[in-house]
Amino acid sequence: MLRRAHFFLSIVKHKYLTTVVLLFSVMLFSGCATTGANGKDANSFETRDPYENVNRKFYVFTDVVDRKILEPISDYYIQFVPDRMRRSIGHFYDNLLYPNVFLNAFLQGKMRQGAEDTLRFAVNSSVGIAGLFDVATRMGLPAHDEDFGQTLGVWGMDAKNYLFIPLLGPSTDRDVSGIPFAAVVHPMFWIGWFVVGAPVTVPITVLGVIEKRARLSGPMRIRDEAALEPYLFVRDAYLQQRKHLIYDGNPPPEVYEDPAEEVISLR
Repeated sequence: MLRRAHFFLSIVKHKYLTTVVLLFSVMLFSGCATTGANGKDANSFETRDPYENVNRKFYVFTDVVDRKILEPISDYYIQFVPDRMRRSIGHFYDNLLYPNVFLNAFLQGKMRQGAEDTLRFAVNSSVGIAGLFDVATRMGLPAHDEDFGQTLGVWGMDAKNYLFIPLLGPSTDRDVSGIPFAAVVHPMFWIGWFVVGAPVTVPITVLGVIEKRARLSGPMRIRDEAALEPYLFVRDAYLQQRKHLIYDGNPPPEVYEDPAEEVISLR
């Protein structure tokens, strides 16, 4: 059940991220094994939720936008676009996001992984025809998941407070700094600003939002059926998933205080 929660929250985050990318792009283009984390204490991941009342309102707003706009459009997309074409479109957008991955791998001190991820991006961008085909995986270059929030965690910055950002989704006061970083290193930012402009970049971005939401349709329905309290489900699973990513799947064991030991120590 915990693994399922980790999976669901990772895709929930990506779903809301694509929405923000769309809105950001429309505004923009219309005008123009880790190193540092190994020494961290597991207790540093006890993130608080001091803004729960506001976070819940943002959660409801974001969910309404998704259900009223993105979900119906993605359902039509699934119905009329063949599976093979959707897979190629998905590979294309995954490849566009990959500079964020290999740059953060280098920032975390993962030099070998960073080099392999850079090669993966180069192979899929060229041999894979702009990323439409995932040739690199078949060559032994698997995909990884790195971002600037993870990098700050590896460097030793704790996530103190949980945040739910409208349209973006679950985050923390540490992870939110990864939003501008990801936007700046995204190829569409530079292509749209200096090369082709809004007439090309906005339609590409809109299609990316639709494709991402379509990819998440099945898992999101399962999330809705499984979660009795969706807000708490999203929050707790997101925090666990972030911890899992920062420690590359090997987080330190949690330390629990034994009440019996406390009584003995007081005698």
